[in-house]
Amino acid sequence: MEKQLETPSGTAIEALQLEPIDWQQLELLARLTPAQRVLATIRAAEFVRAGLRGTFRRRFPELSDEEINMKVLAHLTPLRGYNA
Repeated sequence: MEKQLETPSGTAIEALQLEPIDWQQLELLARLTPAQRVLATIRAAEFVRAGLRGTFRRRFPELSDEEINMKVLAHLTPLRGYNA
């Protein structure tokens, strides 16, 4: 007997879709030294954290900087065994 493969739902298929490859961006990254690539990654990560801080600041204006930073950390840190 052949085993039938299950196909993901429409929503799951959409979630699996990847953005188109930006070949120009890849060429630019390929020209960088390893140190420059690490620096670019660090800057991109800081950009994301700054965006999250701004979002949380607008949503929770009563929170202190420390509390906002903890929310950012909680958002970026997956909890093992926790399924939201």
